[in-house]
Amino acid sequence: MTNGISAVLAALILLFLILDRIFWHAAAEVFLARKFITLVDWLEFWR
Repeated sequence: MTNGISAVLAALILLFLILDRIFWHAAAEVFLARKFITLVDWLEFWR
């Protein structure tokens, strides 16, 4: 991954987080955090 691609990706993620806070009051962040915790628990099982 080049520096340009990583900078664009970071900007898109930051834009998504800002828009999520403004329009949906962090609903997507909470949803993704819960799914991430579920994923970590599932991966922990395979350890």
